[in-house]
Amino acid sequence: MVLAYIAGFFILLFLILFIIDKRRVSNGIFLTFALFFTILAVAYGLMSTDSNLIALIVIGVFFLILALSPFLIIGLGIGLVYNGRLMVKREGRKIPNLLTLFVGIMILALIVLLILQITIFDSVWLSIFFTALFLILGYFSFLLISFLLSSYIYQYNRPRLKQDFIIVLGSGLIDGTRVPPLLASRLDRAMVFYYKQAAKKFAPQIIVSGGQGPNELVSEAFAMKNYLLDKGIPEEHVLMEDLSVNTLQNMRFSKTLMDDLKPKHRSIFVTNNFHLFRASLYARKAGLKSQGISSKTALYYLPNALMREFIAIIVMYKAWHITVTSLILLGMLALGIINISFG
Repeated sequence: MVLAYIAGFFILLFLILFIIDKRRVSNGIFLTFALFFTILAVAYGLMSTDSNLIALIVIGVFFLILALSPFLIIGLGIGLVYNGRLMVKREGRKIPNLLTLFVGIMILALIVLLILQITIFDSVWLSIFFTALFLILGYFSFLLISFLLSSYIYQYNRPRLKQDFIIVLGSGLIDGTRVPPLLASRLDRAMVFYYKQAAKKFAPQIIVSGGQGPNELVSEAFAMKNYLLDKGIPEEHVLMEDLSVNTLQNMRFSKTLMDDLKPKHRSIFVTNNFHLFRASLYARKAGLKSQGISSKTALYYLPNALMREFIAIIVMYKAWHITVTSLILLGMLALGIINISFG
């Protein structure tokens, strides 16, 4: 019964905060807690029944998951390595494209080191090191699950067709002048929304947001505007914000532009699905009430992109995560000293 109350508390907390503002990292954290305690409550409820068969099934499922966990982790490592190689083949040998490859290799290497530690090496400090490492990995795995849940739920945001502005977030250009497929998908998604609203006799203005990078011959906003004009969007409905160099500036500079044109406005922003949730955090940070809509991304690209987004969000709140990691390490160090002193 206690587990059910705890699950209900976290579900209620998540729903209240989600209704107030969908753009919170804490929403995913509370939803993860809610799902965890709900699963525990259901399992405990089934175990408490008079049916021995149901109790046996629950126990069997638990041990099956426990037995399969090592194979799932190994499979995850192999899958990430494969995805990393695919990214290099299709997107080029750039450091951001190697992320899943590096993480996959790291997972497999840790498995090998753990097996060696259990079977060959016998060191207290090595055991403490692995304990600290797995506690830290467990902490960040929990945050990763929370982030993925937040990102998934936010995909279903459906802003009303009563917007004054549509902000399209820029990305890099091909050959310094042309819109790549990733950015084209954002612009195409913006046009779908534009035409739906225009059909109701209230055409919004599209703000193309993106400055000129070091290897670009024109600003991203300029290339994006030309793309929209070529697709038939009227020039008077396209505004350029060509000074921003990151997502936060996209939001802040676009807000300044909108405030100047119409102080009381409604707006949405468009980006790819993997980037949508983090962009919403920056919109909130910039003081925008905008919610986001997303364009689709090639499936092979998603693991790497989501991992980059997760790391970027971790960096946004790095002071908190450094504190937690430091406490874990200090706790394990103290445990090691006590073990040696009294062992």
